[in-house]
Amino acid sequence: MASQGQTVLVVEDETSIASFVKLYLEKAGFAVERAATGAEGVARQREAEPALVVLDLNLPDIDGLEVCRRIRQTSDVPILMLTARDEDVDKIIGLEVGADDYLTKPFNPRELVARVKSVLRRSVPERREAQTKQIKHGDVEIDVGRREVLVSGTEVQLAPKEFDLLWELLDHRGLVLTRDQLLERVWGYTFAGDTRTVDVHVRQLRRKLGEASPIVTVWGVGYKVASPRDTAVQA
Repeated sequence: MASQGQTVLVVEDETSIASFVKLYLEKAGFAVERAATGAEGVARQREAEPALVVLDLNLPDIDGLEVCRRIRQTSDVPILMLTARDEDVDKIIGLEVGADDYLTKPFNPRELVARVKSVLRRSVPERREAQTKQIKHGDVEIDVGRREVLVSGTEVQLAPKEFDLLWELLDHRGLVLTRDQLLERVWGYTFAGDTRTVDVHVRQLRRKLGEASPIVTVWGVGYKVASPRDTAVQA
């Protein structure tokens, strides 16, 4: 199994939740480290260098968003956020903190394990053949090897999944991708997931790219990339 030998750090102050998350992850073959506060979570992440962090949004000292920011200063480790309130979803994904996915409490522990596995699958560099590939689409340039996005020559900072989503859409120019297809391709879900994840990331991409954003909504279906006047592809 891909999970054998991989460590997951669970940053959660509620002992009951941390315990059953640990139980299900260990049943799936993961080693589990635990932290009960944000400060402890940041320290444990640096010490243990886990393959993934499960991070609660509401912690007793510093909130999960700040923990995520601090981790992102030194690490690209995948982060799965947990939140007790559905309305926090926009904050989790909308702010440029770099979280890779989220789950709203209460959640099915089997779904948590599935999310962890899918995030880990997508965090492994699968596109070695495309690592030097660049796409120029109108005023937007994307370099998958450097993971850089330029708009009219100026770099735009994207969260990890925002970058992956933009690449997926640009790499399939001319095709309409459904929300479920994007969940599978970008997040690795092989089941019907929460398609709001896609919508929130698209909204953030449009905000960051501004008028240069090539993403068009195909109502009732999904998203596609609009045809610019000048598109070049380099391998």
